[in-house]
Amino acid sequence: MTVEVFGIRHHGPGSARALRRALEAYRPDLVLIEGPPEADPLLALAADPAMTPPVALLAYTLTDPHRAAFWPFASFTPEWTALRHAQARRVPVRFIDLPAAHTLAAPPEALATAPTERARVDPLGVLAEVAGYADAERWWDDVVELRGRGDVFGVVAEAMEALREEAGPGGPEREEQREAWMRQAVRRGVREGFERIAVVCGAWHVPALRAKVPASRDAATLKGLPKAKVAMTWVPWTHGRLARESGYGAGVRSPGWYRHLFEAVDRPVERWLTESARLLREEGLAVSSAHVIEAVRLAEALAALRGRPLAGLDELTEATVAVLCEGAELPLELIRRRMVVGEALGSVPESTPMVPLQRDLLAQQKRLRLKPSADPREDALDLRRPVDLERSRLLHRLRVLDVAWGTPAADVSSRSQGTFKEVWALVWHPEFDVRLIEAGAWGTTVHDAATTRIQAEAADAPGLPELTALAERALLAGLDEALPAVMSALADRATADGDTVRLMEALPPLVRALRYGDVRGTPTGPLRTVVDGLVVRVCLGLPRAAASLDDDAARALLERIGTVHETLALLDEPPHTARWLDALAALIDAPAPHGLLEGRLTRLLHDAGRLPDLPARLSRAASPGTPPAHTAAWLEGLLAGNALLLIHDAALLALLDSWHPAVPADAVTAAVPLLRRTFATHTPPERRTLATRLHNLTAPAPPPPEDLDPARAAPAMATVLSFLPLRPAPEEKP
Repeated sequence: MTVEVFGIRHHGPGSARALRRALEAYRPDLVLIEGPPEADPLLALAADPAMTPPVALLAYTLTDPHRAAFWPFASFTPEWTALRHAQARRVPVRFIDLPAAHTLAAPPEALATAPTERARVDPLGVLAEVAGYADAERWWDDVVELRGRGDVFGVVAEAMEALREEAGPGGPEREEQREAWMRQAVRRGVREGFERIAVVCGAWHVPALRAKVPASRDAATLKGLPKAKVAMTWVPWTHGRLARESGYGAGVRSPGWYRHLFEAVDRPVERWLTESARLLREEGLAVSSAHVIEAVRLAEALAALRGRPLAGLDELTEATVAVLCEGAELPLELIRRRMVVGEALGSVPESTPMVPLQRDLLAQQKRLRLKPSADPREDALDLRRPVDLERSRLLHRLRVLDVAWGTPAADVSSRSQGTFKEVWALVWHPEFDVRLIEAGAWGTTVHDAATTRIQAEAADAPGLPELTALAERALLAGLDEALPAVMSALADRATADGDTVRLMEALPPLVRALRYGDVRGTPTGPLRTVVDGLVVRVCLGLPRAAASLDDDAARALLERIGTVHETLALLDEPPHTARWLDALAALIDAPAPHGLLEGRLTRLLHDAGRLPDLPARLSRAASPGTPPAHTAAWLEGLLAGNALLLIHDAALLALLDSWHPAVPADAVTAAVPLLRRTFATHTPPERRTLATRLHNLTAPAPPPPEDLDPARAAPAMATVLSFLPLRPAPEEKP
């Protein structure tokens, strides 16, 4: 009986290749792999043709699915190589790490040392750094694989012995528990009579698993561990989540490059640069075969100068920038994202254990032909098409469940008119599976879960804005069953709430919901009743809300008034529009309104054709008896954001021009900065046109020429008139 411990680097292609050769030579009759034992019933699924890495084992507690952990596998992961080796030869294979039941039952601070999240230093990385390498896999290839085929794992074991001796005895309690459990699993394999046992684990654990530790001591280490009820399944994973920059503790710098190293058994340098050139050509860059040949030569020359047997990622990156990108750094970012990291999304078989909500989503994805992808993409939906309408509702329902698979490329709340078109940015993240498991508490289908979630949030909503947002989400998601609960809560809150400002905040989402409900064919009768009541209450409460305002409060109220004004234009209901304009007209005639508010309301009423006496109001606002600061605020409200009124009304511009010189010297300091801020909101062409208009107001008219001879000018006038698109006067009929 023999037990061989193979120390590997997690997600290392060099480790995976060396392990594959070692297992073929050793021919074990039992393979033990570092991983959660609860996954043993799921290991057979790894042999299914539909299982495509990257994938991950997901463990979660049944009482709190938010407490979860992942064990990711890529095609170049040594553990995956060992698993597929055992399955191909029908050799028993097991996971032997500390069970997820104990890991997920630990206090939150202890989860930081869980297998997928530990922040311990990579031991092979330490050895690579000592040797002057920035990349541990490059060191492994250069020093171990490409320089000899001896006892690779024996060398690694000796190195780990030295590192652990230098680190001293003891260590994190969680690491000791994991190693104790793994030793017990090896003893169990020996007791069962297996003759050739292969143990595949992280290189750091090799000395601990080879050590002669009494079984009683390991039992004492594991005594009294907390335990939780857990479930496990396979989920798709991405290369991006394998990258170290994603926060994954056992992550690697370049998953896409590592996959290339593992799969390109011959000429990896040439194949990599050829693929880089193809990618750049697809983006419209001129990259020829000659570029590739020169880049290969440069990469190999750099490797030779640095004493490396093969060009690594650093050399390839430098050659790519210098030759393929011709010194430009921006195309390199494309190669880094698409190739160095490589956003590949794996897949799992349909027979994989799933909660009902996951299975319902999978069925809808297939029916609606919405395939998840780790690469961001845009999808334009035409809501007049039934299949696109269903896709939109599915994406909105998932957002209700905090599964933001799709994000509206242009937020629907920012659109001024209803439209049949929606543009979604779609990207799938592995953690969405955890959120689906959590959302399973709301229902077994996406529709039922989203409906229950909306109803529960309606009962607990703290105020009107939250309720109106819920109503909008329910309509966008087509959750007709949830609307009665939301409408009932909304009507109750709107009736009881006397704050006009909050009512104004609640109105826009409801009007948008009405608009999009009409576009989607969703019945919105109860919602219209609430909107009608809100409009009346806002109009009645506006004078009270506008009383005794300071500058900040006036500016805040003005923003809400502008939003309600645009919202009622979107609603396009003449009775509501008339009631709103009447309320604004009454407000500007109220005693002592704030200047900013009065000026803006004057502009809104003038644009609506409800204020014929604008020159008189401007003359009154700019009269000597009005404080200059009030006049400047009035003008800011009137003119902010649009200068067309002054450009096309010479009388108003003349009034303003006559007011400015009359401002007392002691008031200039207060008035001029306000005017400068107002005119700074206008576009440069508008400011230039205003300057021209002001110049024409003050410049004297040119005197008529004294020697004008009409007879001599007549031919020139006829020529000019022939250039102008003037229609001849119709001939009178006899």
